[in-house]
Amino acid sequence: MGRVEGKIAMVTGGADGIGAATVRRLAAEGATVVVGDVNEPAAQALAASVDGIALHHDAGDEAAWNEAVAAVEARFGRLDVLVNNAGGGLPDGSIEQRSLEDYHRILRLNLDSVFLGCKRAVELMARAGGGAIVNLSSVHGIRAAAHEAAYSAAKGGVRLLTKSVALHCARAGLNIRVNSVHPGYIRTGRMRRWVASSPDGAALMAALVGQHPIGFLGEPEDVANAVLFLASDESRFMTGAELVIDGGYTL
Repeated sequence: MGRVEGKIAMVTGGADGIGAATVRRLAAEGATVVVGDVNEPAAQALAASVDGIALHHDAGDEAAWNEAVAAVEARFGRLDVLVNNAGGGLPDGSIEQRSLEDYHRILRLNLDSVFLGCKRAVELMARAGGGAIVNLSSVHGIRAAAHEAAYSAAKGGVRLLTKSVALHCARAGLNIRVNSVHPGYIRTGRMRRWVASSPDGAALMAALVGQHPIGFLGEPEDVANAVLFLASDESRFMTGAELVIDGGYTL
């Protein structure tokens, strides 16, 4: 207990899945958590359960970031931890099937959101003396998916954006660490709905498990534990690192 005691943390896309598990984990270890999500009712319910606060927040919108950071600074005076978790994809499709609109939509949600979050968090954290940023990428930010060109591009972008911001913060002496997390396939509600909608859900699930040498899929809490470590002072000598939580998928 108390691994992030007294810290102010914000989690984007925090109302469900990996985001919600991260909110609960950080709160259980002593952080006050700001839950940002476009699903405001769900964010409010979760925030109330962990004695945190909720914000309606579109992570791909610059004005929303300006408002969110201003609200956090006005209430707490600082931000110690930012978890850029908001993201998502589209149904499978090759590059020939993707429109430029699809591509921009995926980049806005998965990469623009991280750029904006890092930009505003670095500004606030620098004024307050430092902090930790954790960016959620994916195994597809390391190993491409043939059926997800835009998503692979976005998550690969998160990987190197993380390293660039980490290097800048380190060289500038800002006391801000920036790391990325790369989950494999995780049993979130979104994933369960995807499998359930498949013509042969059992075969799809078996195929997914088969891509992970460890023999099973991860749970949201497995990723939340990694985020907690990177948010805490236990990882004080880590910046620009990529923490892969994938059951061997990328081996």
